[in-house]
Amino acid sequence: MILNTITNGVVLDHIQAGGAMEIYKALNLDKLECQVAIIKNATSVKMGRKDILKICEPIDVNLDVLGYLAPGVTVSIIEDSKVVKRKHIEPPETIEGVIKCKNPRCITSIEQELPNIFKLTDRENLVYRCIYCETQNKKKQGDIK
Repeated sequence: MILNTITNGVVLDHIQAGGAMEIYKALNLDKLECQVAIIKNATSVKMGRKDILKICEPIDVNLDVLGYLAPGVTVSIIEDSKVVKRKHIEPPETIEGVIKCKNPRCITSIEQELPNIFKLTDRENLVYRCIYCETQNKKKQGDIK
């Protein structure tokens, strides 16, 4: 398979195999007018198999969404066909407005204007807890609101 190089844009690399579509949807990449390439099950020395997203336009990427959905992903910023910045994404300590509290008694269920804020309580297992009611939210497929 041959893919053209990106002149200006963003590459999301080291996505766990099968995870590219969830990131594509969560970042609303379908609304972009530019080319977006999804490479699934690419061979990787470190991971065995991985997914890659190539976006042929400079965009602001929500790092909290990436850190929650795909910790360990690498974001590369491309300018004039060269990597000018590369960042390894870790799970964020707190996330706001990314996931919704599932506790029907939580204040965020009653007071709709309150933001959903979660704090990372177990980095190893990626467990987040609501700051209002302490309800646990362990990342699962399709978790983004």
